[in-house]
Amino acid sequence: MRDRDPEGRPRQARPRDTFGRPLPYGSPGVPRVPDDYAPTTEQALADGRRFLSEGLPFNAHEVFEGRWKCAPEEERDLWQGLAQICVGLTHLQRGNGRGAVTLFSRGAAKAQAYGGAYDAVGKAASDLSQDSDPEQAIALILDKLPE
Repeated sequence: MRDRDPEGRPRQARPRDTFGRPLPYGSPGVPRVPDDYAPTTEQALADGRRFLSEGLPFNAHEVFEGRWKCAPEEERDLWQGLAQICVGLTHLQRGNGRGAVTLFSRGAAKAQAYGGAYDAVGKAASDLSQDSDPEQAIALILDKLPE
C-alpha cells in the first residue's frame, strides 16, 4: 500500500538509506527531496550537482524527476534521461551492474537527443559498464553535467 497525503495523492513517507532503498517506518534515513519539489532548470542542475558531489545519485534522480514533472513538454525527455542516468548510478552503488547499464542506455539516448551540453552527459553515460566503479562513474557524470 502506498503512502498518501490528506488529498489522496501518492507520497513517499518511508525513510530511505544512502542508496535510496526503503527502510522500515521510524528508521533514521537520509534527507529526502520533497514530493512537491518543482525546481527551475537552474535549481535542478545546482541541486542535482550537489547531491552527486555528495555521492547521492538517488537524491539527484529525485531532483531531476521533480524538474521532469514541471518542465515544458520539449524538455521532459531530457530531465527523464538525466533521472534515468542517476538511477543507473544508484544501481551501480547497489551492485546491480546489469540494471545500471540498461538505465544508462535509456538515459543517454534521451540526453543525447536533447543535444547541446547534454550530449556529453549522454556520451559519458554510454561509456559506463556494469563493472564501472560507482564513485568514478558519479564523478564522470558530475564533470559532464552543465552548471
